[in-house]
Amino acid sequence: MAVRGLRWWIVGLVFLATFINFLDRLTISILGPVLTKDLGLTNQQFGSLTIWFLAAYTLSQGLSGLFYDRVGTRRGFTWSVTIWSIAASAHAFARSLSSLSALRFVLGVGEAGNWPGAAKVIAAWFPPRERAFAMGIFNSGVAIGNIVAAPLIVYLQIRFGWRAAFLVTGSLGFIWLAGWLLFYESPERHRSITPEEFALITEGRVTQTSAPMRWRALLRYRQTWAIVLARFITDPVWWLYITWLPKYLSDARGFSLKEIGMFAWLPYVTADAGSLGGGWLSGRLMARGWTTDRARKTVVVAGAVLMLAGIPAAMASTAGAALACIACVTMGFQVWINNVQTLPSDIFEERAVASVAGLGGVGAGLGAMLFTYATGYVVDRTHSYTPMLVTAGLLPILGTAILFKVGGKIRRIP
Repeated sequence: MAVRGLRWWIVGLVFLATFINFLDRLTISILGPVLTKDLGLTNQQFGSLTIWFLAAYTLSQGLSGLFYDRVGTRRGFTWSVTIWSIAASAHAFARSLSSLSALRFVLGVGEAGNWPGAAKVIAAWFPPRERAFAMGIFNSGVAIGNIVAAPLIVYLQIRFGWRAAFLVTGSLGFIWLAGWLLFYESPERHRSITPEEFALITEGRVTQTSAPMRWRALLRYRQTWAIVLARFITDPVWWLYITWLPKYLSDARGFSLKEIGMFAWLPYVTADAGSLGGGWLSGRLMARGWTTDRARKTVVVAGAVLMLAGIPAAMASTAGAALACIACVTMGFQVWINNVQTLPSDIFEERAVASVAGLGGVGAGLGAMLFTYATGYVVDRTHSYTPMLVTAGLLPILGTAILFKVGGKIRRIP
């Protein structure tokens, strides 16, 4: 049976995968105050758990991009979600820093595939003018996951204990897999796509060779390096807040675990608005006749400027003012990343999209690893988050400048 607007149902599935991805990822961050006390971890040891996750995540982003370009998104997502759901559930049985570190590593291997896979799905299912908004829908799963995570996980911990919280969130991926295998196919093979929608998706698309491009070939393009370097510098801003916000609210602002559950989700409401709004705005500008280059760059600059709010967050005299500033940062990052993640499909042909997105993820992971470890080190020795918040406020300006300078004009590579 034909389904009108099938592409929006497809991106809805990817949104749900991203939502579950972040629930599984954030469970340990929300439970940070409990786990550090229960297992006797220092701030630096707690930060090392993210390092193990990011080490696997960084490596796997690049490999997952190649994997998705070779086996396709249907099989790629199946493998990714299976691996991360098993790892997320197994956190319930951890007994020490070493076992938690090993499980974070496996979780990173699986979760990394979500982003190159989503970029490839959107490149296949959407025309260029709709891609940023579609990217915003899938990326809003990040923000919604953050919004739901704090109250849900705190409730599960208080009611059933932290081990049960890992079991509940880890099981959701298996439920999603059933819907994915039942419903997803490529546009060329999907039996429910209408001729009109297929024509819209493929309008102006040239016939491409099926063989994926190798990293060696992709790294010859300055546009690839622009994406990698920009994400290396800017993505640590997001990782600072998703990793350390509960600990920051507890250590620097005196929040109890219950108060963290009540308030830690607020910056992610604005992040969701930034994700959807940033994607909608660049698409709207393109519909009004702006070039892809002008539209994307305008919105990227707006996101970078919003992230400057991290500086006054460090200086705020009240917790409410600090949260308001952090909310501006998270909104700005989602505006920024939503358009930057669209660049591989703007610049490269479809067979290279997942690979370039994966390489961008490698850059993001390396930067996040360094910044996350540095945060734990600085906080343990200075007992202050201020140096890292101020630094994070400045990084997006540098990352955006490098993106524009190295990448040049945003246009399709012949």
